[in-house]
Amino acid sequence: MSETLHQARAAYARRDWPLARELYAAADPDGADDLSRFGDAAWWLGRINETLTVSERAYHAHLAEGGTRAAAMSAMELAFLRFLRAEESLGGAWLATARRLLTDDIDCVEHAYLRYFLEVEAAVETQDVERVAATARDIRALADQYGDACLAAMATVAEGRARITLGDVAAGLALLDEAMAVVLTDELPPGWTGNIYCNVIATCHELVDLRRMRSWTESLEEWCGAMPAAVVFSGICRVHRAQLMQTRGDWTRSESEARRVCDDLADLTVFTTANAHYVVGDSLRLRGEFDAAERAYLRAHELARDPQPGMSLLRLAQGRPDVAARSIHAALAATGAPLARAPLCFAAVEIDLAAGEPGRVAADELDDLARRYPSPGLRAMALHARGAVLLGEGRPADALLALRQACTSWLRLDAPYECARVRLLLADAYAVLDDLDASARERNAAEAVLTRLGAPPPTTTHDVPDGLSAREVEVLALVAHGKTNREVAAELVLSEKTVARHLSNIFTKLGLPSRTAAAAYAFERGLARRSG
Repeated sequence: MSETLHQARAAYARRDWPLARELYAAADPDGADDLSRFGDAAWWLGRINETLTVSERAYHAHLAEGGTRAAAMSAMELAFLRFLRAEESLGGAWLATARRLLTDDIDCVEHAYLRYFLEVEAAVETQDVERVAATARDIRALADQYGDACLAAMATVAEGRARITLGDVAAGLALLDEAMAVVLTDELPPGWTGNIYCNVIATCHELVDLRRMRSWTESLEEWCGAMPAAVVFSGICRVHRAQLMQTRGDWTRSESEARRVCDDLADLTVFTTANAHYVVGDSLRLRGEFDAAERAYLRAHELARDPQPGMSLLRLAQGRPDVAARSIHAALAATGAPLARAPLCFAAVEIDLAAGEPGRVAADELDDLARRYPSPGLRAMALHARGAVLLGEGRPADALLALRQACTSWLRLDAPYECARVRLLLADAYAVLDDLDASARERNAAEAVLTRLGAPPPTTTHDVPDGLSAREVEVLALVAHGKTNREVAAELVLSEKTVARHLSNIFTKLGLPSRTAAAAYAFERGLARRSG
């Protein structure tokens, strides 16, 4: 064995990927195991074309050496690399190769890995989540039988995620924590360690479990810090860090982190790159840079990432609530996964209220989701939405309790922007109840935070009197000018039923008995101008 090859193996063992890759390239090995390490070192550095070339050489070398099982593992690794790049046909071809190699050899850990890829990873999007959980549990038992801690940890994570999807959040999180306890020993292969980190953090993000997400992201950041050249997992860590920065209102840094991922991982993992573009879009939208935000959302969409709810919220911010409402409800109609519906419902409540719709259906669903999937973030979202809907229904006293609880929840989660939005709703509720001192206090606190964050004012009702929505003001102004319900509906492109509901809300909120009284109110408050 050459000294260069010996040094390459030593560098690989201590995870010095740049030196390992350089030495392996100089040694130009032909042994299967060394080629596998060479390809792996190149992957950690983000050299994807070299990785694919060398890994295919490793696959053929394993076959030439009679290592059918090792060749099957190489085929699965190549499938994984292709799937990361959204090259579904090539990924499927390599999985089929692994299946062929193991057709008559099922009593081995390699076949258990194949089952994991085919029956767990590939089945995540199916509706039969119970079956995925049971299969993951079976594979974990096989992994324990073969003494493979890596596969056991991956199967434990898969079962945990399935249990959470089924609504057994406590049991699911316990399984994730169990897998992470193994990860923290740092005894697993680093590629699988990073994969487990990413799965766990993604689950925390879906649950809006911000504290747990923050804790594991910090742990991942520390782990990546020991391998500064680890391009892929450092990039994935940046996306999660950018999401957390966004929650804290640090939108400039969030955008910067996400843009770096867009550059670094463009050729390596399409899904992560698409998510990074979406985070960029959200950060720009929240800062009021709407044109740039739209470009970022469209880029995420080009990479097959649904740009909702961000795109609908952008349309709302651009003053197009009707377009926003149609888009967000289309997104809800196309989304079945319960946890994926939560952010859509949260946005739908805000958009519906701005468009003059009740928002009750989306708020009720969000309440149900928060009960089914208990987490601090989902609870804050549900309380926030419920309070906004109650206020929109002309029930400010009932809204206060939910809004106060939402405000406290967002504060505890270190989410100042959402807390400020709730304070503006509290200000509206207090104003309707004639507690002007409390209203001013909440509004001043909210505006101070929004100014500090550099945020444009969110959609609220504080610029119109007595808790009326912007749409209700439009309806009231037209009614004051003698328009019939049919004429109002035609002018605002609404149904007559919707116009009638708006009028009912107006009468309730203002305590008025008739259209004539409502018209008088509109003229007195300057919401409609007298002709002549």
